[in-house]
Amino acid sequence: MAKLPIPYKIYLSEEEIPRQWYNLNAAMKVKHAPFLDPATGMPCTADALEQVFCGACVAQEQNKTDLYIDIPEEIRDFYKMYRPSPLVRAYCLEKALGTPAEIYYKFEGNNTSGSHKLNSAAAQAYYAKKQGLESVTTETGAGQWGTALSMACAYYGLDLTVYMVKVSCEQKPYRKEVMRTYGAAVIPSPSDTTEAGRKILREFPGTGGSLGCAIGEAVEKAVVTPSCRYVLGSVLDHVLLHQSVIGLESKAALAKYGIEPDIVIGCVGGGSNYGGLIAPFMGEKIAGKNDIDFIGVEPASCPSLTRGKYVYDYCDSARITPLAKMYTLGCGFMPAPSHAGGLRYHGMSPVVSELYHQGWMRAVAVGQNKVFEAAEYFARVEGILPAPESAHAIRVAIDEALRCRETGKKKRILFGLTGTGYFDMAAYKRYNDGEMSDTVPTDADLAAGFATIPDIPANK
Repeated sequence: MAKLPIPYKIYLSEEEIPRQWYNLNAAMKVKHAPFLDPATGMPCTADALEQVFCGACVAQEQNKTDLYIDIPEEIRDFYKMYRPSPLVRAYCLEKALGTPAEIYYKFEGNNTSGSHKLNSAAAQAYYAKKQGLESVTTETGAGQWGTALSMACAYYGLDLTVYMVKVSCEQKPYRKEVMRTYGAAVIPSPSDTTEAGRKILREFPGTGGSLGCAIGEAVEKAVVTPSCRYVLGSVLDHVLLHQSVIGLESKAALAKYGIEPDIVIGCVGGGSNYGGLIAPFMGEKIAGKNDIDFIGVEPASCPSLTRGKYVYDYCDSARITPLAKMYTLGCGFMPAPSHAGGLRYHGMSPVVSELYHQGWMRAVAVGQNKVFEAAEYFARVEGILPAPESAHAIRVAIDEALRCRETGKKKRILFGLTGTGYFDMAAYKRYNDGEMSDTVPTDADLAAGFATIPDIPANK
């Protein structure tokens, strides 16, 4: 138990910014299955991956042995502009809920991008520049990744093309303008600028797009553009590695007061913020050093963990990326145009998928209206307007705290507040006007998505 009173905000010093990332891959006793080359059906080689991704990121992607990987000082210098981020004790929320639970949240919205995404954007832009590249491409859903990468590319002097999911581009026009302010070219996806985009438009006329669509366009643009690579904001192992600064800082801040969480909660779309938050805690659970209850929260409209299949699938809707073994709804699944654009992805991080498959964590799917109910309650009590994605974690954190009130058990709950929702006011308006809907895919909808999963020997 802590001897000192726990402050509202627990800050680390600048010197306590982690000097190494935590490689959850190395901590896992059972590793996830390798990526497969779609042309050969064999595990992807480093050479093949380096045609798409930066060389340093490929090396990190395939590193399954080093538990800690050094953070270059140049990246730590970038981090110092906004890290360490605060760990907040939610005293006001605890009081309002009347719960014996202690609630903590790691707030990643204290930078211009408004989210945790800058942690990996800074690293990937640095490695691209160091490799001598002139430009990079990417996709973005809600726009936080695109915003973060546009900031990092401006800092390192790289050109950037962002394929933004069309429905999110329409819902969040000001986030698009932030990207353009930092120098990025932003293209609503699917578009007619790539063969991948044109194919999707032929198959799904009038679609609002998805992260899978945008990934396909960004990868195609990268491979046909000289001195260019594709960078991804979630899903892949090296992205989760970069995001481990969230979990490392959280663990260090709690340790100052002798605190270990009983429950750790994060929203899951591709898995980057969740994987980063849980990394050092999960590593210890796998080693038998704790018994934390890890919960990943996804939208009921795109329930890859709770209703998906654990198979090899394409990471994009155009079927040009490597195949990953993951929980998926099928690369052809088109999620409903929910306002949590960052969670509208058909698949899930291979690391998170393997952890879920092994039973190291559990998953919960929640509807949009319940999410925004929690978001507004949190905003009124704690004073921060959360992003719709983050509000999924808030919803379940509140539910767990209320369960503590019912049982009388005191538990320590940690959740990730991944970003702010100040560019999401159209969504809040729809909720306040009573116009928000909850779209849950039917079994027929899921069957149509599952039908797009590749019929390959690895899935037999």
